[in-house]
Amino acid sequence: MKICMILEGCYPYVTGGVSSWAQQYIQAMPQHEFVLWTIGANAADKGKFKYTLPENVVQVHEVFLDDALRLRAEREEPPVFTKEQSAQLAELLKCGKPDWNMIFELYNSKTLRPVEFLMSKAFLNILEQLCYDEYPYVPFSDMFHMLRSMLLPVLYLISGEVPDADCYHSICTGYGGLLGALGSFKNNKPFIVTEHGIYTREREEELIRAKWVSPTFKPYWTRFFYMLSELAYSRAVCVSCLFENARKTQISMGCPAEKTHVIANGIHYARFCDIPQKVPDGIIDIGAVVRLAPIKDIKTMLYAFHELQGFVPNVRLHIMGGTDDEEYAVECHTLIKRLGIKNVIFTGVVNVIEYFVKLDFTILTSISEGQPLSVLESFAAGRPCVTTDVGCCRALLDGEADDTLGTAGFCVPPMNKQSLALAMERMCRLSPDERAAMGEIGRERVRQHYMHQTMLKNYLNLYKEAQEKWRE
Repeated sequence: MKICMILEGCYPYVTGGVSSWAQQYIQAMPQHEFVLWTIGANAADKGKFKYTLPENVVQVHEVFLDDALRLRAEREEPPVFTKEQSAQLAELLKCGKPDWNMIFELYNSKTLRPVEFLMSKAFLNILEQLCYDEYPYVPFSDMFHMLRSMLLPVLYLISGEVPDADCYHSICTGYGGLLGALGSFKNNKPFIVTEHGIYTREREEELIRAKWVSPTFKPYWTRFFYMLSELAYSRAVCVSCLFENARKTQISMGCPAEKTHVIANGIHYARFCDIPQKVPDGIIDIGAVVRLAPIKDIKTMLYAFHELQGFVPNVRLHIMGGTDDEEYAVECHTLIKRLGIKNVIFTGVVNVIEYFVKLDFTILTSISEGQPLSVLESFAAGRPCVTTDVGCCRALLDGEADDTLGTAGFCVPPMNKQSLALAMERMCRLSPDERAAMGEIGRERVRQHYMHQTMLKNYLNLYKEAQEKWRE
């Protein structure tokens, strides 16, 4: 089977998290061919892969959102729309429930170029009515530019070439879900969505903090992402996520319950389970397997570590991962200098299997997560964790309802440096044997519930189910 895996803002351009999952996933399925349909932000990243692609990746189809900014109208005469086309384009503009078949046909058949509608009188008429109805006190020019910036990437994406495949598998809703729905429509093949985090909720959280969008328009942008998630959920044959609460969230957002599946992440347990505990040397070494990105909240980690050093002076922090955001990385290094924090080591990308022998325990300070591989790997290596209470981290630490193993770490509210510092202090005050016992609980939890082969079996069954449902 040829599987088109649709990835947004991750593999193969950045390391860690979903990217690591995708690399291992493809490598573990040599019986299938994979086409990567990748969505990036900047065309300057074209071909700059952080991974050596597995041999069963037969094609990489790259699209970049900033290419949409270079588009120009190509026809001299303004486009003419039927009454029904105008109605559906208006529905798209309102972030409602457009007839996506009509939108796909209009753009992917090359009947309409991406920029032409946005430069048409029809667009201005719809926009004018929208302003009267919903934004009467907002400058027309602000609404004009906001909607153009919102819709241009969508129209650009659905106008592009669609790779051929037997199944389209998007690893998010959003733009990835949009392309998955397009591929299914264009080539009459099944479409599957897998969410590692709930994409729309993550975009909501980012919008709350975002400075690039006016507070007036934040609800509209939220509505836009909900529109894309509704498209993905309605067009997908099967929708999977990593844990039960995420499935409930998908259902609450409109995904039909009968489509939903929980497929937990799995790791290569055997690679980690024999790593010995660190030899005590008078220093407690804390590891964070994390890329430098705002959503990972490295700044709170640094503030908390600075406070921790006031309680426990013999500590070191190892931050293991690449840099997603150079500006954010600079801010983190500046913060270290300003606070005078000592014993912080930025290792860059390392072989974590080899590095674990240096660590006593690990931390994760993300603002948003699904089911983090770094926590599972830490457990498999027998290291307990301190995590923020995001995604299913609390369930990983304490177990699900039927899990009686015990606790494998401490959970704290996100973005709370004092709680994080106290939890790290608590972990540091444990004896090496107590930390090892806690890590052993995590190791057994992984062995029972989060094995890589179990995950693969479940996804292979999902492909089989999707093919069968599509033929019905």
